Amino acid sequence: MKNLLCVALILVTGITYGQIKLEGVVMDSLNKPLELANVIAINQKTSSLESYGITNDQGKFKLELGINGSYEIQISYVGMQTLKDTIATKESNITKDYILTSNNVLDEVELVYEMPVAVKGDTIVYNADSFKSGSERKLEDVLEKLPGVEINEDGQVEVEGKVVNKLMVNGKDFFDGDTKLATKNIPSKAVDKIQVLRNYSEVGQLRGVTNNQDNVALNIKLKEGKENFWFGNITAGGGTAPDNELYVLQPKLFYYSPNYSLNFIGDLNNTGEAALTRRDIRNFEGGFRAPSRSSGTNINLGNNSLNFLTTQGNALEIENKLATGNFSYSPSKALDLSGFIIYNSSRILSRETSFVQYTNPNLGIPDEATEQTSKERSNQGLLKLSASYQPNLNNQMDYDVLARTSNDRQNQNLFSSVIGNTTQVDEVTPFSINQNLNYYYTLNEKNIFAFEAQHLIKDEDPFYNALLVNNPTGVDAFDTTAEALGLNTTLTNYDLGQNRRIKSNQLDAKLDYYYLINQKSNLNITLGTIFSNQRFDSNIFQFLGDGSQLNPSPTFNEGRATNDTEYNFSDVYMGFHYRIKTGKFTITPGFSVHAYGNKNTQFGETFKDNFFRVLPDFETRIQLKKSEALTLRYDMRNQFTDVTRLAQGLVLNNFNSIQFGEPDLQNALSHNVNLIYTSFNLFNYTNVFARASYSSNIDQIRNLTNFENVIRTSTFFNSNFADENVNVSGRVQRTFGKIRAELRASFNYSKINQFIQGQRSLNEGYTQTYIPGIRTNFKIAPNINVRYRYSITDNNQGGRNTTFVTNAPSVEFDAYIWKKFTFRTNYTYTNQDLGNGSSQSFQNWDATLSYRKNRDAKWEYELKATNILDIDSQVRNNANNISVFTSETFIQPRFVTFRFVYTL
Repeated sequence: MKNLLCVALILVTGITYGQIKLEGVVMDSLNKPLELANVIAINQKTSSLESYGITNDQGKFKLELGINGSYEIQISYVGMQTLKDTIATKESNITKDYILTSNNVLDEVELVYEMPVAVKGDTIVYNADSFKSGSERKLEDVLEKLPGVEINEDGQVEVEGKVVNKLMVNGKDFFDGDTKLATKNIPSKAVDKIQVLRNYSEVGQLRGVTNNQDNVALNIKLKEGKENFWFGNITAGGGTAPDNELYVLQPKLFYYSPNYSLNFIGDLNNTGEAALTRRDIRNFEGGFRAPSRSSGTNINLGNNSLNFLTTQGNALEIENKLATGNFSYSPSKALDLSGFIIYNSSRILSRETSFVQYTNPNLGIPDEATEQTSKERSNQGLLKLSASYQPNLNNQMDYDVLARTSNDRQNQNLFSSVIGNTTQVDEVTPFSINQNLNYYYTLNEKNIFAFEAQHLIKDEDPFYNALLVNNPTGVDAFDTTAEALGLNTTLTNYDLGQNRRIKSNQLDAKLDYYYLINQKSNLNITLGTIFSNQRFDSNIFQFLGDGSQLNPSPTFNEGRATNDTEYNFSDVYMGFHYRIKTGKFTITPGFSVHAYGNKNTQFGETFKDNFFRVLPDFETRIQLKKSEALTLRYDMRNQFTDVTRLAQGLVLNNFNSIQFGEPDLQNALSHNVNLIYTSFNLFNYTNVFARASYSSNIDQIRNLTNFENVIRTSTFFNSNFADENVNVSGRVQRTFGKIRAELRASFNYSKINQFIQGQRSLNEGYTQTYIPGIRTNFKIAPNINVRYRYSITDNNQGGRNTTFVTNAPSVEFDAYIWKKFTFRTNYTYTNQDLGNGSSQSFQNWDATLSYRKNRDAKWEYELKATNILDIDSQVRNNANNISVFTSETFIQPRFVTFRFVYTL
């Protein structure tokens, strides 16, 4: 890895040597500096773009030019005549100022050569071709090369550290803004412009009265000629593997016209390539946002989906099927209709071994070695329909409905060094329907009304079965637990079953009134409510040898092994906020008054809690410059739990994790402070993002856990001890000609109070991560991206201290050779030091070689290899509240596939 870093440094030195700087100031005819003027230099010998820049708030610009060359300088600014100048460079820097004159014609500024990056107010426009080298195939390949844009580890697009929450193509929603589907499937050759819409508001009427600095959207502009017919590609191929034949079929078809669009993405493969993972589908919100998101109230309806053993990227065998469709149609200027359908299916075989050490060794909990194999099946479906009606600028109505369902099953075989062999089956077939209705009305220039309502129904039915070996005449590790549960201990096994049913019904609605006092201040009054109803039923039973069932009577928890619980929650609130702009400051103080009502009924008793609470919040934004801002935000939030933590009857999370609830649980209160700094500077090509956050949780709901060997039984209570979390993260990115360097860093500290075996202990965790990186962006020469990830995790669980150190250098290389071949490869080496003198490591290496006759060729032939080194497993070390563990996950072997790609 040191050699790679040396090569990168030599490359930077070689590029910067042999260059000179052209610096100066752009002014108007009154000698006033012009900020955000576009300055470009065209190499007169090659007629290509040599360098570009944008003036800062002092009108200064800076270009990197080659020595002994001739360049045409073009300077443009809205409302000014484009200025052209020719300069000849030698071997010394040049300083030259320019004065632009007014242009009475207010048309678009004429540019002979398009700017790679242009800033227009809150919009950043990237010219995609300026960043393409020929090796790109998908939208994400282009996005990764854009200054200020990042693809994070979850496949989401980040701009200035903020996750993009909406993506459009030619102004139309693409699968309701899902960025991962777009970045991994839209062909790069169809992309003309990438527009970053900062401070984005979906409702134009509210743009001037709300704070939108956290909202970022992308709009992908297609090339001319890609607007009225089909485009896309179809990939098909196959290969061989040690145990089966490989296949790949991936059609990606898109149609766009001014009035409607159609998109279809399909994926059928057994190579482990997942366009959308199970987690992606579960987190796919379809653009829904709770009306109460800023009210100060958080209520958790729970998630009772299966906890699969591994992710889709870490398994022995993976089969994926994906079919998606998306449409948008505008029958008139006032009405827009859209929708999508997604079907995702996966079959996974996984295997994992672990060594677990439980918290304080003085508590007598034994260490445990486990080996698990799992067969997982998941079928998921989503359907969304949307309508937006805007007859005029003063009225807008939106309606959305999102339905989702799934059919998931997991079969696990587990060997534990403490418990022995166990077979487990999990099944769940949940469904939900979410509806959203919004109406926005502008009465006049002073008064705006906004109504938002969302209704959710959800039905979940998880089933669990565990089969444990039992010696009726001997002593087994599970015997004590079996006796406490009231099971029959005379059989040769314990065959446990559990049915659960959770039904949720929630209405979340609010009405906002905005009064514009003047152009710089407004008042916002909010009247809102949340009504939630949950029903939870469960029962534990034992299958007996004669086919009958035993409904056990536990010897603890007052013999309660079933649940029939109803939980009602209500929040009626009124909020007041005042927003004022003064100079560089935008200040928004406010508060909300809440009337809460909680009631749960179970086992013939009713538990109630009604109270009032005032929740303050405050935000101030300092616009230091047009492209530099600092935001401070504080809020107080009330957090409410779901019905499963209130239910008094026993619940099996699995055979070695048993819980029962507490009906008198109160809400938790949190104080949250965030400080965010952003700077996007195209004068010196530097982008900076930094975030610092602190939260303190009071009356947090915590577990009271008792262990019988490695089997734990937990209940819940409101802790009097505050839990705290501090997180600081940032990224600095700087471009030097064709070289881009960056440094990402993060620090996290958490303090959690835990209660095990009747003893309180303080769990403190410290995590530091540093990721320096350097990449090139040459148009012709090969490109390289080198990163080094260094992470330290320290965990103090009261009686056990652990330290994990991770070193993970990685390199990506791509080359467009002879304008026909594209070679791309990536390699990562990961070493994890366990802090006890031992370490573990693994490597990942993938490569792709493709051929096409030229960039416009219809056919492309591709040879793709994954896990070239044929490693059989990956290691992972981590710590949670109660344990420290080392895991080894077995993965797919080396795969080599040959593919055909046909481009429409």
